[in-house]
Amino acid sequence: MTPKNDYIRQSLDLHLFFGRIMKEHSFFLQIGFTPRDSDYTQQADVFRMEFDRLLWEVISISNGIVSPDVLESGEVFTPYTVDAELASCFFTGVNIPVELTKAEMNLMSGSCYPSIRGLEQRVCELNERAINLVCALIEFKTNILSNVLCCKMFTVNYPLLIEHIIREATLYLNMLKCLQSGADFDIEDEALEQEAFWNNIMAEHAKFIRGLLDPTEEDLFAAANNFGNEFDQLTAEALAAMDNTVPFSKVTADSLKATKAIRDFKAQGTQGILECKVRSIIIPLLGDHTLREANHFLRLLKSFKK
Repeated sequence: MTPKNDYIRQSLDLHLFFGRIMKEHSFFLQIGFTPRDSDYTQQADVFRMEFDRLLWEVISISNGIVSPDVLESGEVFTPYTVDAELASCFFTGVNIPVELTKAEMNLMSGSCYPSIRGLEQRVCELNERAINLVCALIEFKTNILSNVLCCKMFTVNYPLLIEHIIREATLYLNMLKCLQSGADFDIEDEALEQEAFWNNIMAEHAKFIRGLLDPTEEDLFAAANNFGNEFDQLTAEALAAMDNTVPFSKVTADSLKATKAIRDFKAQGTQGILECKVRSIIIPLLGDHTLREANHFLRLLKSFKK
């Protein structure tokens, strides 16, 4: 594949995963404010719709181009995504465009690059637009966190969750900047950094799930707590491997095994929430959101193992 084709495919792959993650971050913020902060609710809604528009444009030029590994990984959509969106729309009254998800489900992978010059320019402009949008969203999230930490605002979102989504947005931003700089973009070159990052994300997911379950869900609470502890240890292992204290291959193997297990736990939990069999205050789309992030990490780990 030529460098130009690499740039186009890597950009579109990145947006299909992270663009959706950003729009859902905006949604989770939007539904978490009190009536007093309705202006923040409106700002979050604007961000959500802007990322919807970004994704629509990405989808419109992705067919026959995006990586098969990305489309098949479950990081763009899962069997639960449409139902989770419909249920979350019902519970909140927020208009979530499920047509966008259905369009993603119809995408085909491949290596068709019609009028490469024009497409490269369009992707370049799309990336710059995304950079500006993500920068603004990071600023918005940071402002919310600051207000929460100094008791100027109440939100149902944990402060750690807000920090968590700032870190994910910053990762997306840094990858976009790397692509736009023309530097070699190979995520496998930063395998240990990625493993440390995503192991920590998995640990925090487990802790959020633990904290949002009904107190009667003792078995699920215990399972989530165990996952939190396990991924804290895996994060420490990945950091130790950077200093050659722990073999890289061991970290990847351990992370792969644990991530498959938490992926299955999240899938069962999301299905249970949708079927009204799990008592919690977890909005259905949050369950599917964390499941897709586990699928993304699994794809990365499989590529690192190779």
